[in-house]
Amino acid sequence: MGNCQAVETATTVAQRPDGKLERVYSTVTASEVIKSHPGHHVALLISSDVPHGGSLRFTRIKLLPPSDSLLLGHVDRLISSEGILFSLTLLKNHT
Repeated sequence: MGNCQAVETATTVAQRPDGKLERVYSTVTASEVIKSHPGHHVALLISSDVPHGGSLRFTRIKLLPPSDSLLLGHVDRLISSEGILFSLTLLKNHT
Protein backbone atom coordinates (compact mmCIF):
# COMPACT_ATOMS: atom_id res chain seq x y z
CA MET A 1 0.00 0.00 0.00
CA GLY A 2 1.29 3.43 -0.92
CA ASN A 3 0.94 6.75 0.79
CA CYS A 4 -2.04 8.41 -0.92
CA GLN A 5 -1.66 11.64 1.04
CA ALA A 6 1.70 12.39 -0.59
CA VAL A 7 0.03 12.49 -4.00
CA GLU A 8 -2.66 14.92 -2.79
CA THR A 9 -0.11 17.46 -1.52
CA ALA A 10 1.72 17.27 -4.87
CA THR A 11 -1.34 18.54 -6.73
CA THR A 12 -2.77 21.93 -7.48
CA VAL A 13 -6.54 22.09 -7.11
CA ALA A 14 -8.78 24.66 -8.80
CA GLN A 15 -12.40 24.76 -7.69
CA ARG A 16 -14.80 25.72 -10.47
CA PRO A 17 -17.92 27.84 -9.82
CA ASP A 18 -20.08 24.71 -10.14
CA GLY A 19 -18.17 23.15 -7.21
CA LYS A 20 -16.23 20.58 -9.22
CA LEU A 21 -12.52 20.26 -8.53
CA GLU A 22 -9.84 20.17 -11.20
CA ARG A 23 -6.57 18.58 -10.11
CA VAL A 24 -3.30 19.40 -11.87
CA TYR A 25 -0.22 17.30 -11.14
CA SER A 26 2.35 19.84 -12.32
CA THR A 27 3.13 23.51 -11.91
CA VAL A 28 0.57 25.74 -13.63
CA THR A 29 0.27 29.51 -13.87
CA ALA A 30 -2.91 31.48 -13.30
CA SER A 31 -2.85 32.57 -16.96
CA GLU A 32 -2.96 28.92 -18.12
CA VAL A 33 -6.03 28.29 -15.95
CA ILE A 34 -7.67 31.53 -17.12
CA LYS A 35 -7.10 30.54 -20.78
CA SER A 36 -8.97 27.28 -20.25
CA HIS A 37 -11.81 29.09 -18.40
CA PRO A 38 -12.60 32.36 -20.25
CA GLY A 39 -14.41 34.99 -18.23
CA HIS A 40 -12.94 33.79 -14.93
CA HIS A 41 -10.11 34.80 -12.62
CA VAL A 42 -8.09 32.68 -10.19
CA ALA A 43 -8.33 33.56 -6.50
CA LEU A 44 -6.62 32.27 -3.39
CA LEU A 45 -8.89 32.00 -0.36
CA ILE A 46 -7.33 33.07 2.93
CA SER A 47 -9.34 31.99 5.97
CA SER A 48 -8.81 33.00 9.58
CA ASP A 49 -10.54 31.47 12.56
CA VAL A 50 -11.64 33.52 15.54
CA PRO A 51 -9.36 32.86 18.53
CA HIS A 52 -10.57 30.91 21.58
CA GLY A 53 -12.80 28.45 19.71
CA GLY A 54 -15.22 30.95 18.17
CA SER A 55 -17.43 29.70 15.37
CA LEU A 56 -17.07 32.82 13.21
CA ARG A 57 -14.63 32.58 10.32
CA PHE A 58 -13.29 35.45 8.24
CA THR A 59 -12.36 34.78 4.63
CA ARG A 60 -10.46 37.06 2.32
CA ILE A 61 -9.97 36.57 -1.38
CA LYS A 62 -6.72 37.43 -3.12
CA LEU A 63 -6.94 37.57 -6.90
CA LEU A 64 -3.82 36.10 -8.44
CA PRO A 65 -2.02 37.95 -11.23
CA PRO A 66 -1.77 35.92 -14.46
CA SER A 67 2.00 35.45 -13.98
CA ASP A 68 1.65 33.80 -10.54
CA SER A 69 1.96 30.05 -10.21
CA LEU A 70 -0.70 28.13 -8.31
CA LEU A 71 0.87 26.61 -5.21
CA LEU A 72 1.02 22.87 -4.65
CA GLY A 73 -1.23 21.70 -1.83
CA HIS A 74 -3.49 24.77 -2.00
CA VAL A 75 -7.03 25.05 -3.31
CA ASP A 76 -7.66 28.03 -5.56
CA ARG A 77 -11.07 29.15 -6.82
CA LEU A 78 -12.24 30.27 -10.20
CA ILE A 79 -14.34 33.40 -9.85
CA SER A 80 -16.36 34.86 -12.70
CA SER A 81 -15.65 38.38 -13.89
CA GLU A 82 -19.30 39.26 -13.18
CA GLY A 83 -18.92 38.02 -9.59
CA ILE A 84 -15.92 40.28 -9.06
CA LEU A 85 -17.72 43.33 -10.48
CA PHE A 86 -20.77 42.57 -8.32
CA SER A 87 -18.60 42.32 -5.19
CA LEU A 88 -16.80 45.57 -5.99
CA THR A 89 -20.17 47.30 -6.48
CA LEU A 90 -21.36 46.02 -3.09
CA LEU A 91 -18.16 47.25 -1.42
CA LYS A 92 -18.45 50.65 -3.08
CA ASN A 93 -22.10 51.05 -2.01
CA HIS A 94 -21.41 49.80 1.52
CA THR A 95 -18.78 52.44 2.33
